[in-house]
Amino acid sequence: MTINRSLLIGGKEIPAASGRTTADTNPWTGEVYATVAAAGPEDVRAAVDAADAAFAEWAALAPFARRKIFLDAAALMEQHIELAVDLVAGEAGGTRLWSMFNVMVAANFLREAASAITAPRGDVLSTQEPGGLSLAVREPLGVVAAFAPWNAPVILGTRAVAAALAAGNTVVVKASEDAPIACALFVADVLREVGLPDGVLNVITNDKADAAEIAETLIADPRVRAVNFTGSTGVGQIIGTLAARHLKPALLELGGKNSVVVLEDADLDHAVNAATIAAFMNAGQICMCADRILVHASLVEEFTRRFTAKVAALPSGDPALPTTVIGPLVDKAAAQRVAALVADARARGARVLTGGGAPEGALHPATVLADVPEDAALHRTEAFGPVVVITSFANDDEAVTLANDTEHGLSCGVITENATHGLKVARRIRTGIVHVGDQSVGDEPQAPFGGFGASGYGRFGGRWGIEFFSNTRWVTVSTERPHYPF
Repeated sequence: MTINRSLLIGGKEIPAASGRTTADTNPWTGEVYATVAAAGPEDVRAAVDAADAAFAEWAALAPFARRKIFLDAAALMEQHIELAVDLVAGEAGGTRLWSMFNVMVAANFLREAASAITAPRGDVLSTQEPGGLSLAVREPLGVVAAFAPWNAPVILGTRAVAAALAAGNTVVVKASEDAPIACALFVADVLREVGLPDGVLNVITNDKADAAEIAETLIADPRVRAVNFTGSTGVGQIIGTLAARHLKPALLELGGKNSVVVLEDADLDHAVNAATIAAFMNAGQICMCADRILVHASLVEEFTRRFTAKVAALPSGDPALPTTVIGPLVDKAAAQRVAALVADARARGARVLTGGGAPEGALHPATVLADVPEDAALHRTEAFGPVVVITSFANDDEAVTLANDTEHGLSCGVITENATHGLKVARRIRTGIVHVGDQSVGDEPQAPFGGFGASGYGRFGGRWGIEFFSNTRWVTVSTERPHYPF
């Protein structure tokens, strides 16, 4: 049965003003999974109207009342885990394991947001005025525009709104066209069910053809005070440019060309397992996934043998089956794009160690390459699919040079049994995130999350997210009458 969903504006589910809808297709079956409203600019303005009207009351709500909403939402989200599994598989082709991980992390984002509401915020400053009190006070901004992606829909849809709401803002979230229910409507449903007031969180869904107009209308609205976006670097550049044009702060978490570095003292079994997770979790469709496994020359032959065998045995196919590890990509076009990168690399001299070949619909085989030349598109381009390249290095200097040979410095893993050695290497790698003794994919709500260079700027997570979604004001109180010179 096809799901039908409307826009969420001011606490009400309403159709688009034009009456238009758009199809949400299941990447595994190719059938229409859901039909959602296709918003136009007038719907965006209505959503901002609702968010603006709800702001004052939400910002003034007692902290413990606001905190309870987030804690209740975290518990309820976990209760709805089977619904989330169905949504993530039906909209984005996510496997059961990936979907359950989404819910677990998203629930913890809500708990972290709850803790931030009652955490100390602001500073008492020194002052030269006798009897004076000087304060740096953090206050909510107003309406925040959020853009939620499809690839980790429940995690990143929750992250797009949680800190902004916790800081006392209201939000208009533009859902990804590829997973509008999982990345936005599902999150809003959970929050509404536990008592989030009407208008505090509003959801816009749209047809892909209208995406640019919807984004520009939302960001240009003078009542929108800040923007956050998670997605590709190309689209992030557009969002960042629009925000800058209107002098609005933007938090951009964009693509990554990430590495896992296997040092000469690594345990090979651990390295193989870590690299497999890094490269193939969610079929490689995570901004932190490893496109490159850099292996010390003394280990590369044995590592490659073990790793290739493990990858070749990964179960693939229907994401609804609990055994599936490699599910379909988000659509057939995504699979064809990945296949073209592999074919180009192969034509330029790369070796295919396992996988490769033409995709079956949206399903691309897990693929391992070696000897990818610098003139291949894959050398610079984020794969964002189940493809990884093995490259050897002779020493730490060469490993660091290879890891830093990208504009996209998001995440990195350094596999070693010597934490001191690993930390020395890690501190030379230009990424926003690095994990010593672990692989590149990791997400904890209390940690600063963001990239370096073309991977974006600003940080989600913990106090860093709250700081972005709030404004610092200088407030003074004089307990003695100041002396004026005239």
